[in-house]
Amino acid sequence: MRSPFNFIAKPINGKRYDNTKEIGGVELIVSTSQEDHKFSNRYAEVVELPLEYNGPVAVGDTLLVHHNVFKFYNDMRGNQKSGRSFFKDDLFFIEPDQFFMYKRGSTWNAYDKYCFIKPIDAIDSYVKKPFTDEPLMGIVKYSNKYLMSKGIFSNDKVCFQPDSEYEFTVDGEKLYRMFDHQITIKL
Repeated sequence: MRSPFNFIAKPINGKRYDNTKEIGGVELIVSTSQEDHKFSNRYAEVVELPLEYNGPVAVGDTLLVHHNVFKFYNDMRGNQKSGRSFFKDDLFFIEPDQFFMYKRGSTWNAYDKYCFIKPIDAIDSYVKKPFTDEPLMGIVKYSNKYLMSKGIFSNDKVCFQPDSEYEFTVDGEKLYRMFDHQITIKL
């Protein structure tokens, strides 16, 4: 069974939400909210590729997906429903613009027009800054083909456009997902 245009994937660990944390051998629920995007599962395993797909993603790869892919919603009567990505059982359709990176083995790769930037600590200055991360600056963690063709690679320090930060936690590290055109300067 394959879709003409979408990937078919299942949530990693069979969970739609990543809202538990193990502390002292006990699994605790840290959020019961279905609306809080921070606790949506963001990882999916590819089960099937779209028909005639020739890209870099393969069956078995892990995708870093949009927070709405696995979420439940309540209809007008308050009944719990799956979102539009739901297919059947534990399978979901993932459109190509609903995922941002794929992982093969232990290596993450930015997909298409997306890149990932690691924020840097606020730079010391004489002026007190009310934040912990330096605004509009970071280190490229995962570049893409377009940025590499322009000479911007992993570990390069860059500036980016305001309000372009879409925060993810990838392998325990805070990263900003951005479009490649939102990178403005290589420092």
